[in-house]
Amino acid sequence: MFSMTGYGRANAENTLCSITIEMKSINNRYLDIYVRMPRQLMRLEEKVKDMIKQEIQRGKLDVFVTLTLKDGVDKKLTLNRRLAQEYVAIAQEAENQFSLSGGIRTMDLLKFPDVIAVAENEFDEQEILELLNTATRQAVSEMVEMRRKEGQALSKDIFDRCKILSDNILCIESFADTLEEEYQEKLMEKMTALLQKMSQNIDEQRIIQEAAILADKSSITEEIIRFKSHIAQLLETLEKTEPIGRKLDFIIQEMNREVNTIGSKSDKIDILDKVVMLKSELEKIREQVQNIE
Repeated sequence: MFSMTGYGRANAENTLCSITIEMKSINNRYLDIYVRMPRQLMRLEEKVKDMIKQEIQRGKLDVFVTLTLKDGVDKKLTLNRRLAQEYVAIAQEAENQFSLSGGIRTMDLLKFPDVIAVAENEFDEQEILELLNTATRQAVSEMVEMRRKEGQALSKDIFDRCKILSDNILCIESFADTLEEEYQEKLMEKMTALLQKMSQNIDEQRIIQEAAILADKSSITEEIIRFKSHIAQLLETLEKTEPIGRKLDFIIQEMNREVNTIGSKSDKIDILDKVVMLKSELEKIREQVQNIE
């Protein structure tokens, strides 16, 4: 099981440059990757995303790519030959026409506007891609390991809380054994007292039958069985290696539904106390599940 929170950083370099990749992830409903990188590398953005998608299924990832060039390798000087030839030709023409001497020295020629141009070096894309691959895979590996360790901690916490859930639902089950009978007796007493006050005579069997129907509707046995089944499903899901966050979230929703039904059907103080405890633990588990991939 993996958490969606993680951090990774890696560096790769050659004789021309070094590439540093830093990435961090937080919980998110889907997989969203945001890459910030120098414009020289923008054409490789999708390749970075593809490498990350091979290892990560959910989360919001911010990826920062830094390119550091070795001294001078990012610039190159180029000679504008056509313009230089024109400067030399004009100088020679001026010498001939005005009987001048001395000519143009090399350094003078190079100082003329636009004779020398400074341009950016074009890098071998394959070399850059290899560096990018190396740094990305190392950073992703580091982040995945962090997500795995945190996932283990979350799994242990949820497992421990499932034990608390089991203990509380067993207590409710022990109270529920007599709940239906107690509820039926109370109903009969209230219905009999009400009918006596109204001075009406109704068949006692009819009263018993109606009380039994109402008592059956107040039974929480089915909810307890389903809740215990959900605990088993939750524990089984924790052992899986694939992404389980959405499934766990669904199970917790169903468990909350069963607990709410139990609370609405019972007015027994012992059961209601346990319902409050169950809700509290389920909320803590739900918060943890929000961060599971």
